Amino acid sequence: MMANQEPFVPPPSLLLALSEAHRAAAEIVLLGVSRRTLKKIAPRGDGHAVMVLPGFMGGDGYNSTFRRFLSGLDYAVHGWGMGRNLGPRDGVLEALERKLLDLVERYEGPVSLVGHSLGGIFAREMARVYPEKVRQVISLGSPFGEGRMTASIPARLFTALNPPDELPIDQDLLSHAPPVPTTAIYSKYDGIVNWRTTYQQKGHARTQSIEVRSSHCGMTFNPAVWLLVAECLANDPESWRPFERGSWRSLVYPAVQ
Repeated sequence: MMANQEPFVPPPSLLLALSEAHRAAAEIVLLGVSRRTLKKIAPRGDGHAVMVLPGFMGGDGYNSTFRRFLSGLDYAVHGWGMGRNLGPRDGVLEALERKLLDLVERYEGPVSLVGHSLGGIFAREMARVYPEKVRQVISLGSPFGEGRMTASIPARLFTALNPPDELPIDQDLLSHAPPVPTTAIYSKYDGIVNWRTTYQQKGHARTQSIEVRSSHCGMTFNPAVWLLVAECLANDPESWRPFERGSWRSLVYPAVQ
């Protein structure tokens, strides 16, 4: 996935990588004690369709709890329905396009796409191809920035499963924001992907990058991420406004760009 002139970006530090699983487990515990509060303070949805896309080597089961939370906010939430995400091979993107178009027709309106890691890259590409069908894109720790292949710990496995010369995605466009409201959620504590490749550098008026304190694998279990995604989904694209982190939010969301 790396273009010829891309800069070298190293993977996360050994400390972050080795502590990734422990920190993700802590986020699951924190979620358990905060779920009731989240249900009370998260903004309600308007019933539009939302599709959640899993990260590399993940499937719908991994984000099922997250999807149930969003469903409880009155969204019509769907997984991607294609098993384990092994990359953009064997007609995966074509099947994802059919799923998107089916949801647009079924719910008579554009769909919001929420993608974790590689799923976020897929979401951005769907929005690039079908901007009128996608309401907004929210990526969680997705390495779409330049230098992404050297910045990711599972890069070798991804490349083995998805040879660069066979990838059906224009690699030169990955770092550019799709022409819809786009939110990149990233963490400097990411132990799988270097955070420098997960925030939006080449944006437009309706793009934003929001920092959270989270592991990579725990993003779909992190209470602060859940609340943030709920806030973004409730943002009307016709009157879109960037996220504001006043008062206590500055403690939970260290930076907004």
